[in-house]
Amino acid sequence: ITLQWKALEEFIKDIFCDTVNLTNINEKLKIQNQKLSWQWSLNNPPDLILRDGDAIEVKKLGSETSISLNSSHPKDKIYSNDSRILPACRNCENWTVKDMIYAIGVVKEDSISNLWLIYGDCFAAERDIYDRTFNSITNAFTTNSQLKFSPTNELWRVNNVDPLGITYFRIRGMWWIEHPSKVFDYLPIAKEGDFVVNVLMLKSKYLSFPIEDRNTLEALSSRDTKILEVEIKSPNNPVRLLEAVLITFTR
Repeated sequence: ITLQWKALEEFIKDIFCDTVNLTNINEKLKIQNQKLSWQWSLNNPPDLILRDGDAIEVKKLGSETSISLNSSHPKDKIYSNDSRILPACRNCENWTVKDMIYAIGVVKEDSISNLWLIYGDCFAAERDIYDRTFNSITNAFTTNSQLKFSPTNELWRVNNVDPLGITYFRIRGMWWIEHPSKVFDYLPIAKEGDFVVNVLMLKSKYLSFPIEDRNTLEALSSRDTKILEVEIKSPNNPVRLLEAVLITFTR
């Protein structure tokens, strides 16, 4: 699928707003305004929020390599009390927690060859696991009483490094996560084709969608489109298996 002038982020927005084929910009914006309550900022998750629905984080890659999440750890869900959430995003709706979709696209020469739409609770552990690691590291820094630290959304900032007290040193964490194709290589995921899509969600999430939507989707099942009930390893306890639904498409 050729993106032409569109960035991957715009293409994902069009997918969820059903505006892919609209050429009238004003009509497109009107529909997107109705269907979205938040649209991305550069460095703060999420990239999109569907009105009264899920949050979406878009990641563009050149190949199926590990995914850089920058200073934001993997998220099973997204919480409004996360310090990295911008106030405008926090107040875009009356919300406290939302399901999180990672839209991970491999883009080569302005074309998408591989797209994953995967819910965070299939992929990432509970946030306490990541917070414990982050807090352990930041606490280790403060044991050095010779340095003056300031808490930040990064690991720490060391103040007054020089005699004039005018230099500071930022200590930044960088989170990475493996590509879903590697994480779920034990599933019958779609791999070969000019355009490949894999969608993964817990079965409970799939069943939460309107029956009309599920019937429409299941009617598309064919040689190219498959809807499979699978079991995946729990991100919080790998020996526990979770019921999930895998949807694949190849062209």
